[in-house]
Amino acid sequence: MMNLNPATLISRVITLIIALTVHEFSHAFVATRFGDSTPADAGRLTLNPLRHLDPIGSLMLVLIGFGWAKPVPINPYVIRQNNKAGVMLVSIAGPVSNVLMAVLAAIPLRLGLFPVSYQASGIFPTPGYFALEFIYTNVALFLFNILPLAPLDGEKVLEFFLPDSWKGASQAIRQYGPFLLLALVFIGPQFGFDLFGVIIRRPLMAIVNFLIGG
Repeated sequence: MMNLNPATLISRVITLIIALTVHEFSHAFVATRFGDSTPADAGRLTLNPLRHLDPIGSLMLVLIGFGWAKPVPINPYVIRQNNKAGVMLVSIAGPVSNVLMAVLAAIPLRLGLFPVSYQASGIFPTPGYFALEFIYTNVALFLFNILPLAPLDGEKVLEFFLPDSWKGASQAIRQYGPFLLLALVFIGPQFGFDLFGVIIRRPLMAIVNFLIGG
């Protein structure tokens, strides 16, 4: 378990609540716009965090940087009846919301309203430290969720753009997606493949530095 000081823990918990709630609400909102009442019927068309957060997934995200929220239920048949790209757009809505939140959080740093702080000290985070933690987390959620493995959002995005001749193979692999994902995250580093280092950490740093002007 990571040794988190109070300021970092507070920053991550608040960021987690906001980032995952908006992410899942965005899925529900876009699905509803395509005529699917399933998210609303399930009580997910709301910004109430209690409807979206998964206790274990949230705890893991705070402590080790890998976690999840409750997936929003949708009816793909209804959505595709109204828009052929609807399921893909519903899927990408969550990651896009994370990018938008990161951009909004970067604005006051870019404007110099408060200085960027890379170190947490004391019990409560400074505005600069909280904003940076908020940006990091949202960009990381974006990058992680666009990985093309079920049950992540990127799998549905990839499926939409695949040629029809490839979609059968994609659907066959889908059931193994969660196991492949867990293997990449937890077993990969044992064999020299660091998923977060290769696929997420490097672009994460590049995007964050671009946003804050670092």
